[in-house]
Amino acid sequence: MSRNLIRSAVAGALLALTATAWAQTVKIDEPWVRGTVAQQKATGAFMRLTAPEAMRLVAGESPVAGVVEIHEMAMDGDVMRMRAIPGLALPAGRPVELKPGGYHVMLMDLKRPLAGGETVPLTLVFENAAGQRVRQEVQAKVMALGAPSGSMGGAGHGAHRH
Repeated sequence: MSRNLIRSAVAGALLALTATAWAQTVKIDEPWVRGTVAQQKATGAFMRLTAPEAMRLVAGESPVAGVVEIHEMAMDGDVMRMRAIPGLALPAGRPVELKPGGYHVMLMDLKRPLAGGETVPLTLVFENAAGQRVRQEVQAKVMALGAPSGSMGGAGHGAHRH
């Protein structure tokens, strides 16, 4: 192998390690998913995210859902509306709450009901200011409908309908 090829390979490996390192440092606190009932096709995932540098949450995936989107709830006049957003800004060092009635990760086209006490795997995709994207795994506990959800708050979201 030529020296240039070796240098390129080493540089690529270091870049991959650097990208992985910053994404793995996103602190994810209290991840949970609202439980569902039979035939329900959507639910929300909630957590607190603290990024070490300015970045954005831009996507998500889960084996339990056909579609995962980042959503916000906001007032439109006197009506609360929910909509997908292309990304959620995470200011450096400042916690961002994903909670019922606000920003959240929407799990849609559910493949099965989600029962209280089980764990749902989620993959979150973060993007830094340089446009580098890295995936981070999280395990979110399913909270049964009507169960208290700790400090993240459980009331106010209800079943999701579009």
